[in-house]
Amino acid sequence: MKRRFFMMAAPMALASCASEAVWAPDELVQRNIYRHNGPPRLTLFTVLNVGSNNGAHSGLMVNGSQRVIFDPAGTFAHPTIPERNDVVIGARPRIVDYYTDYHARETYYIVVQEVDVSAAVAEQALQMVMTNGPVAKANCTRSISTILAQLPGFESIGVSWFPGGLMEDFARIPNVRAREIFDNDSDNNVGVLDKIQNG
Repeated sequence: MKRRFFMMAAPMALASCASEAVWAPDELVQRNIYRHNGPPRLTLFTVLNVGSNNGAHSGLMVNGSQRVIFDPAGTFAHPTIPERNDVVIGARPRIVDYYTDYHARETYYIVVQEVDVSAAVAEQALQMVMTNGPVAKANCTRSISTILAQLPGFESIGVSWFPGGLMEDFARIPNVRAREIFDNDSDNNVGVLDKIQNG
């Protein structure tokens, strides 16, 4: 996939959320833990502006002893989906679909990059996102790139503020697979959260 990505001075409003501690109760977390039967894997989500290709947000899904989505400084939230400090617990396929549908719309699309890793690397990544704590506004990419750069095999990842820059670094990791998600939904994406409620 060859595409030129322009960098912004700061991520756009899609990632504009204050550093706020969120701690779902143990019972809700335990009920929603999801163990995916696929291989240990890291999946990077990069949200990009359709017109300019400016990066707007980064998210990281980790499939280790459980599958979670690290959505630092993100706005994806619903009372039925447990979250602990920017970590979405229970990343079942339908939750992943909701997550991508929430971010992909007429003005934004998503590049999904995934790479299989060892169980040890996946578990290290899982522990790092679970203990990272809430992420301050506009720090989504910086927090993810800082974690990735500490993992074996990902030392080439540069710590970056820019979603497009992290995406390009991630693309250079051996055996990364990539795809794009486009959606013509309105920018008003409250309907996605309604689907969760009614699903």
